[in-house]
Amino acid sequence: MLSSITLHEVPGIDAGLREALHAAGLPTEDLEDEGRTFFKAVSDEYQTVGYSGLERCGDDYLLRSVVTLPEHRGLGLGRMIVAGTLQGRGGSGDAFLVTTTAASFFSTIGFSEVSRASVPAAVLATRQLSSICPSSATIMKLNRPST
Repeated sequence: MLSSITLHEVPGIDAGLREALHAAGLPTEDLEDEGRTFFKAVSDEYQTVGYSGLERCGDDYLLRSVVTLPEHRGLGLGRMIVAGTLQGRGGSGDAFLVTTTAASFFSTIGFSEVSRASVPAAVLATRQLSSICPSSATIMKLNRPST
């Protein structure tokens, strides 16, 4: 069992990020747009175990591009990646995400489904919510600090 991970900022053009997102069926169309910060999660053993990202939306944030590499799944690393990524926002503003497949995972770490009508305009205006993800995707908001 891994005891910790470290997040290292990577550019949207990072080949490992793009490959991991593509393999997981996650969008890559807007990785190089401004306002996004991506991270590579590295284990104590210096292995890349996953990726994540944050997009600033006015005072709020969109958690995005969270993926644990297949060989490292089931070890609690997804929780660690999300917690570390959200710490990067400094606790200010609300955190939202959009998913088509992982709502049950995110609900276990403090996110709950919200209606599109309750989402701030700056979050709705992101490419993720306005054009990339289907309108049937689940939008979630962090209700308590992630663990």
